[in-house]
Amino acid sequence: MTALQREDSMTSTRERIVPFKMAHVVFQCTDRQKMVDWYRQLFQAELVFEDQVLTFLAYDDEHHRLAFFNSPHLPGKSIEIAGLHHIAYSYRVIGELLSTYERLKPLGILPVWTINHGPTTSLYYCDPEGNNIELQVDNFPDQSDAAAYFETEAFANNPIGVEFDPDALSAMWRDGASDAELCAIGTCATGESNGPK
Repeated sequence: MTALQREDSMTSTRERIVPFKMAHVVFQCTDRQKMVDWYRQLFQAELVFEDQVLTFLAYDDEHHRLAFFNSPHLPGKSIEIAGLHHIAYSYRVIGELLSTYERLKPLGILPVWTINHGPTTSLYYCDPEGNNIELQVDNFPDQSDAAAYFETEAFANNPIGVEFDPDALSAMWRDGASDAELCAIGTCATGESNGPK
């Protein structure tokens, strides 16, 4: 059975009922305070609740977007295990993404990987316990154009994308470059990459 046949068998027999949003992400932490502090800086998040076991953070109208369990007895995360690779958060325009980069840089929070994937321009960060967080912006105003990119020769030849210099991209943004110029694949290119560790 092909992937498309499996997809048809999962979706064609009944009406799809899907979540209307993703509510929150929960971390088990060996050093909860360090994790909470890092995510508060990353998202300019507010402390909603905290006790000896659990912390809730929010950065929008959801009552909590992030939760952290105090689990100092657990072993640290290893990259040599199967599981979640990263969580991605989208910004509306590239100026918001670059402004966030500039705000975080003096705090010592730097991306471990900066890449234009084609459909997105992305900054990957690694939290204090080794979880990867992608901050991204869509490069195409229309989602159908982003989906169509997956059928292009450019994607076939390079499905990962092209790394870029975030300082150079930020300088272009400050100098008034358009969103289209900033989001074009190859802008401030530094070559190809294997991705975040």
